[in-house]
Amino acid sequence: MRTAAVIAITALTTGAGVATAGTVLASSQTTNPWYQGADASYDAVSAARASASKPKNVILFVGDGMGVSTVTAARILEGQMAGEPGEENMLSFEELPNVALSKVYNVDSQVPDSAGTMTAMMTGVKTDIGVLGVDEDVVYGDCTTVEGNELTSWMMLAEAAGKSTGVVSTARITHATPAGTYAISPHRDWEDDGDLPDGCEDYAYGDIASQLLSFDRFGDGFEVALGGGRRHFLTQAEGGSREDGRDLTAEWTAKGDGWAYVDSASSLDAVDLDSTDHLLGLFTGSHMSYENDRVDDAKDEPSLTEMTEVAIGQLEDDRDGYALMIESGRIDHAHHEGNAYRALNETIEFSNAVRAAMEMVDLRDTMIVVTADHSHVFTIAGYPERGNDILGTAGEDLDGVPYTTLSYANGGEIAYGIVDGEVVRLDPTESDTSDPDYRQQVLVNTGEGGETHSGEDVPIYAAGAMSQVFNGVQEQNYIGVSIIESLGLDKVKSKAKSKVRKHRR
Repeated sequence: MRTAAVIAITALTTGAGVATAGTVLASSQTTNPWYQGADASYDAVSAARASASKPKNVILFVGDGMGVSTVTAARILEGQMAGEPGEENMLSFEELPNVALSKVYNVDSQVPDSAGTMTAMMTGVKTDIGVLGVDEDVVYGDCTTVEGNELTSWMMLAEAAGKSTGVVSTARITHATPAGTYAISPHRDWEDDGDLPDGCEDYAYGDIASQLLSFDRFGDGFEVALGGGRRHFLTQAEGGSREDGRDLTAEWTAKGDGWAYVDSASSLDAVDLDSTDHLLGLFTGSHMSYENDRVDDAKDEPSLTEMTEVAIGQLEDDRDGYALMIESGRIDHAHHEGNAYRALNETIEFSNAVRAAMEMVDLRDTMIVVTADHSHVFTIAGYPERGNDILGTAGEDLDGVPYTTLSYANGGEIAYGIVDGEVVRLDPTESDTSDPDYRQQVLVNTGEGGETHSGEDVPIYAAGAMSQVFNGVQEQNYIGVSIIESLGLDKVKSKAKSKVRKHRR
């Protein structure tokens, strides 16, 4: 077991006088049992399959809620949409050479949420459900317990090392997964100041949206941040939900020349990246539209692939390299609604984004990691013939009533109903199961609570420099440690970036 290369924090303070997360790894983080366990796994794998190529850049792709069954069903659907049987098809990331499994449980929960899982992937430390950038000793929802329990993400370390940084999501940019790259919060829902509870109005780190702007405490701030969630950046008078009167989009552009803000696909297309150092794009008030609806309704929103291309274009010329996280956030949301069609279409677009990235980067100096934060109670059942419509039916129950190939263990609808006073199984053939709005059959009706996450392992796919370290069955926090150590970020001492542009042509 190697000891931490750096044990001191270059502490910065906020106006409230509380130290922010350090710009280098603290001993409390590298001596944390979760970090040390993943560090030992990293040492064993990297020593066994050493690579002469060290990455300068890293891109982490997160398919939120994209478990193995989702990947399989999306693979088949994409193939069938191309006129093939579907089973032999491969999504872009399934062809990456290195594959592992990630154990996704949170410290306090057998089935995890996106905040605890993203914190593990960003910091190398597992933590509790519902918290961001803090370890398991924090008390959920208690801002007074944060000090001393903060963790440093590899995005923070990259920023401190002088690399360019970026975050992209089809969810609100303040939602759990994207927020996990930059926020420190004992509650994932503190997305703007109006969400802070009584007694936390002066919480040193502030609400999550404001923390995106204060990310420059580690360097010169995000070079690119694209997603939804505009309401958390605007005042109530401007149609937002902030109560403090701050227009964070105006504060972003007021930071200086080269700081640009856009709110639509058309305005994003018009951005001159050569003259833009820091780009913020907030394209919807809440989450961005599902890909199917974006296309069908001709929404003025960029696709995940388009945002991916812009983000890499914004970052790729930094001589010191870059760190980027890209999330397909709405796979998860469609599953929660029991809507397989949209979940699978989001996964296909996620695959398109990974393909676009692979075509833009040089894998000799770039590590690409594709994974999920957790899975869903989503399954492929029966014995349908090869090429059978994946959105169709698979067989019949003992009463001769068909059932759908795709189904959920729980959710807001149930496969049974009341007909003439008797409980009967609903016949899916009486509906168009391929309709985008169709909700698959479920076993347990959870009502308004909707469908839930599940706790099984999720895959990790990797390519590029040092990607061979992703091998075997690993704790989820191994992802964070592997990125930190492969890029040498465990040795970072504060190297704040110059305010003068240096990464553009």
